[in-house]
Parts: sequence; C-alpha cells; structure tokens
Amino acid sequence: MKRTLLTLALGLAVGLGAHLTYFRLHQPPATDTLEGQLAWMRTELQLTDAQFARIKEVHQASGPRLRAIADQAAGLQAEFLTFEQVRRAEDRVDFLEFARYVELRRRLSTEGRDSTRQLVLAAAAVMTPEQRQHYLALIATDRPLAPLPPD
Repeated sequence: MKRTLLTLALGLAVGLGAHLTYFRLHQPPATDTLEGQLAWMRTELQLTDAQFARIKEVHQASGPRLRAIADQAAGLQAEFLTFEQVRRAEDRVDFLEFARYVELRRRLSTEGRDSTRQLVLAAAAVMTPEQRQHYLALIATDRPLAPLPPD
C-alpha cells in the first residue's frame, strides 16, 4: 500500500513538474515592455537580424518622445480631475479654463497620433512588402496611415 501511494505521489510530482516546465519554456514573451514587443514583432513578422536591429533603433529613438507625450497626457488628466472637483464643489463652470483644456488635449492627441504614425511608417519602411502588409494589418486602426513609397 505504501509503495502504491509513493508511486502515485512521485508520478504526480513528476507530471506536475513536467507540465510547469513545458509551459514556462513555451510561454510567449511579455508584451508590456519594449523588449517584449520587439521580440513579438521579430517572431510574428519573421524579421531578419538587420531588420530587427533597425526597427529596434527606430523604437528606441522614438521612445522618449512618446513617453513625454504620455506624461503630458497624464498631467493633463490630473489637471482635468482637479478642474472637475472644483466645478462640482463650486457648482459653476469656468468655460475659458475648460476650452484651454480641450485645446491642449486636442493638440496633445494630434502630436501623439503623428508621433505614433511616424514610428509605424519608419518601422514598416524597413520591412519587405509581405511583412509590411502583415504588420499594418496587425496594427490597423480606423484611420489609414499615409501611403508608403513603392519598393
């Protein structure tokens, strides 16, 4: 009886270990970091080493600008929450302040969209036509990107 229980426990432990090891080794890279996203792109688009290196350079070069835009957007959102609290507390709306917020938000949104578009087009320019088509299909939005020059 002891031998049977020991065999079952050992078999369960080995099976569980093999299961966890298999899934840990075959886990897709995390895509919440730049390195994870680039690794995903490399695999999904089957990029060559040269293409990968160039796309990595493009992403790293645009990173600070996109982070600055994201930080400005976060600051603007915090400013709006303060504006909204004051509006509720005083039960009045400062239309000039709200118009300024809307204009800043619109300008920041346009800047972010343009910076993202430049990043996408720069990355796509490094790819073959088939890779480019697949890439653009993966990141498609409701707004078309400016056309790329023909190869």
